[in-house]
Amino acid sequence: MKSYVKGSFILTLFLAACAGNPYKATNKIYRKQAERFIKPLTKVPEKARYGDMQPAFEVGTVNFNLRKPNCVIIHHTAQNSDKQTLKTFTVSRSQVSAHYLIAKNGTVYHLLNDYLRAWHAGVARWGNDFDINSSSLGIELDNNGTEPFSEAQIKSLLMLLADLKKKYNIPTGNFIGHSDIAPKRKVDPSNLFPWKRLADKGFGYWFDPYAQAVTGGFSAATALRAIGYDTRDSVAAIRAFKLHFVQSNTDPYLTETDKSILDNIAKKYINQ
Repeated sequence: MKSYVKGSFILTLFLAACAGNPYKATNKIYRKQAERFIKPLTKVPEKARYGDMQPAFEVGTVNFNLRKPNCVIIHHTAQNSDKQTLKTFTVSRSQVSAHYLIAKNGTVYHLLNDYLRAWHAGVARWGNDFDINSSSLGIELDNNGTEPFSEAQIKSLLMLLADLKKKYNIPTGNFIGHSDIAPKRKVDPSNLFPWKRLADKGFGYWFDPYAQAVTGGFSAATALRAIGYDTRDSVAAIRAFKLHFVQSNTDPYLTETDKSILDNIAKKYINQ
């Protein structure tokens, strides 16, 4: 009887453990897809077959490592809950993903290995980088776009950014938002996002409190490009810049104060 009860108890625990993770099935898909990439990576490269001469044998260098991310893109989910976003990221028809999701209560979900390419940036550009997905880490914050970001959420974000910056040596200026890299399409994170607080910790730049007025030779387009903005649509670029650095007024026009802020920020990027 005791052994039967013990066996039933163990079985109950096993079933509870299996039922406890609603993403067990999609985690299995994750492993299968990751294995598709792992297998080719372990093979010595095949003999190249170009030109008239071919090598006599395969040879693999012993000096290599993994590619690493060079920037972090911050998003808000524009959805109603972290649960809704997790569902979005675990169905193939959505065709969107990110490396991390941070819930309002500060819970951090690590959704994709940092060395793998998430589908979070879409058609985007930052400086001369036209393939942001290949060079970046995407972080989604559970926020519908109209509400303040929670303190627990920002505290977890700051800890995560500190880890990523140290681990991958990400430049200070490369902590940016989705709207920065896709100014015509995106407005996330919203103007409620605390960019200055991040900059105070070394994650992105902020303007000096007494930024000097611009001189007659100042060019807003040149300054925006120096930061990294795509200026082919100047109105969108100005709006994205103000969403990040001005926030209290995101009209696509530059006041004299806005110009001094833009000039001050651009010089920081130039000197990075």
